[in-house]
Amino acid sequence: MAVAPVKAAPVKSTLRSGTLGFPAMLGQGIALISPTMTAVLIIPLAFSNAGEGTWLAYLFGTVMLLFVVLCLNQFAKRSAAPGAMYTYTARGLGPATGVLSGWTLLWCYLFIGTAGLTGFAIFFQQFLDALGATITVPPDIFFALSAVTCWYIAYKDIRISTLVTLALEAISVTLILALAAVVLFSHGVHIDTAQVQLKGVGIHGMSLAVVACIFSLVGFESPTALGSEAKNPLRTVPRAVIWSLLLTGLFMVIMGYVEVYGTRHYGTPLSSITAPLITLSQIYNVAFFKAPISLGAMISFFSLSLSCLNAGARLLFPMGEHMVFPSHVGRVHPKNGTPHVAITVYIAIMFAIPTVLELVTNPVTTFGDAGTLAAFGFLLAYFLITIAAPAYLRRRGELRARNVVIAVIACLCLLVPTIGSFYPVPPFPVDIFPYIFVAYMAVGGSWLFILSRRRRGILGEIETDLDASIDAHEQRAVPAAVAEPSLAGPDVIPSIT
Repeated sequence: MAVAPVKAAPVKSTLRSGTLGFPAMLGQGIALISPTMTAVLIIPLAFSNAGEGTWLAYLFGTVMLLFVVLCLNQFAKRSAAPGAMYTYTARGLGPATGVLSGWTLLWCYLFIGTAGLTGFAIFFQQFLDALGATITVPPDIFFALSAVTCWYIAYKDIRISTLVTLALEAISVTLILALAAVVLFSHGVHIDTAQVQLKGVGIHGMSLAVVACIFSLVGFESPTALGSEAKNPLRTVPRAVIWSLLLTGLFMVIMGYVEVYGTRHYGTPLSSITAPLITLSQIYNVAFFKAPISLGAMISFFSLSLSCLNAGARLLFPMGEHMVFPSHVGRVHPKNGTPHVAITVYIAIMFAIPTVLELVTNPVTTFGDAGTLAAFGFLLAYFLITIAAPAYLRRRGELRARNVVIAVIACLCLLVPTIGSFYPVPPFPVDIFPYIFVAYMAVGGSWLFILSRRRRGILGEIETDLDASIDAHEQRAVPAAVAEPSLAGPDVIPSIT
């Protein structure tokens, strides 16, 4: 018997529009990239491959991802709607690919948020140790503390949520830069010629380091998830995307240089140091930095989970509205104007992952594995948006040769970390992670196929709803974008994007 098509629920978003200014959007992007995470944990990994060229590897990674940003901003400067790259990819490659992109990013933000919970637990314990406490708190307690606090802030008000992430990350970065200043200037100003001259740096090692560096910089796209809640979104969102990448990239270049320089004459090579900032504070006789650095890292990982919760929930929200997921997920709190059901569902899953894994492993292992798993999702999402950009511009009759060139360069740049994820073959269990991700995507594709069979015509209805939603946001955004000048000057955005 034929199944009658069921019409998808119309998109009636009541998220608060015009709420978030540029600082809040910038804070969302920087918090999800989490430069603190790179400074405290990942730079030694890059050094193990690039050596004296660690700073240059981060510069290369930033420039390579800049081409992806240029593709992403073709959408961000033309439209604003809930769902970020889910809606963008759908506009370029069709609703089915858009749903798969959203499915991919749900994976990304979920596992990066999990890494945030575990990082919070690791550095909270280090903070207690630095204060001289003799107690060891079960990690599950820290997971719960971070998750519940994240849920409450995200549930109450997106303005508070994003400004909290900006403030916390700013505190952490300030503390790290203060330590960097001690390292660089405590004995006068010296140029590290070994790093400047790239002594002993090889192409193979540099290429492997760039993979780690690129994975350190993912998350710059997250301000697009909050586009419908931004002030002057057609200007604010693309600025937040590009400046979150540039500022964090610059910070990582500086810290790569500082950590290599500061540990040069230390007995243990940087690649074998598990807590480089704590080690630097000991080397330069500023051990009092140990507690503030641990505190800064702790609050930075909290803001990472909070930013992932904000972004992930705003992907679930439109997918609930379009009935890809149960329609309850697409509800908005009548008073707070937040997608409270999506927020609750997302943080519950995020909390469950490290809590269950704690039965068989530890937070440090979970942290590394979660970050690696998320990386595969980011690569696929970036490939999709890069391919979608010229297709989208072609539909609008605005495609130019330079757009195609930028998209091709972006795809070539993304091949570097993609190939690096498979060769050389990593040890078990990391070597099976790509196949776990493929299985996850197969589940998403199967669910979409089943849904399209049960609800014939739903993909067309999603496309119609997206067009109506985005057109409505464009009409609200254009006058505001024209009325308010950019903080960066009138010519910055056109020249960058």
